[in-house]
Amino acid sequence: MRLSATTLATAALLLAASRAHAQSTDTKTTLTLDGAKAVAAAAAAEAKQGNEGASIAIVDDGGNLMYLERLQPTFPMGATISTEKARTAALFQRPTKILEDAIVGGRTPLLNVWSAPLNGGEPIVVNGQVIGAIGVSGASSAARDAVIALAGAAALAGKTSAAK
Repeated sequence: MRLSATTLATAALLLAASRAHAQSTDTKTTLTLDGAKAVAAAAAAEAKQGNEGASIAIVDDGGNLMYLERLQPTFPMGATISTEKARTAALFQRPTKILEDAIVGGRTPLLNVWSAPLNGGEPIVVNGQVIGAIGVSGASSAARDAVIALAGAAALAGKTSAAK
């Protein structure tokens, strides 16, 4: 059986296209609702250990709210602030304290970039990849917001509460 040049060229193009498609996509680890709840539970345990309330928000890597928990006593606006801290940490892929420090250091234009460059937002990192973030507001101090957020962010380190 003889193959024509057109058939060979078509086969080569299909092979090249399938290779190009395979190289243009990738799998990624994503935060699940169970993972978000595990992060919040670890943060809540830290807050309860300090005998304090707080609002705890968990977002995915795009800053979309996945889970919110309010531990009393805390103030009503804490839910909004914690969510914005989490969004800020997720989208900048950095702890929000870094932005707060930059603003305190004179980079005040950052105030126009995002709404919550305040201490208490931490990225959630699994296998070196940011899969979401946690934001905490309403604890006894900004420093405690950060400690509680760090406890939550560490909850998934080395675990598989995220999906591929």
